[in-house]
Amino acid sequence: MTGTLDLDEFITLLREEIGLPVTAEDAGRELTEIAGWDSVHLIAFLSALERATGRQVSLVAALQASTVEQLHAATAGQA
Repeated sequence: MTGTLDLDEFITLLREEIGLPVTAEDAGRELTEIAGWDSVHLIAFLSALERATGRQVSLVAALQASTVEQLHAATAGQA
């Protein structure tokens, strides 16, 4: 997989790589409301996202995101 992931692919990758029970229904939830989410998960996920897409991800943009949707937009270069 290379390029940009749509939101469903992004959530699937998040669930599979981090092992947290995230679904499309969680897209608008605050990251802090997702059971088990922490900064270590963010770094691990960004690394997996870079491997999956072949693109570098801005840590600064990712840190500004507060929801799954915002994280997706930020890492897709849309934020």
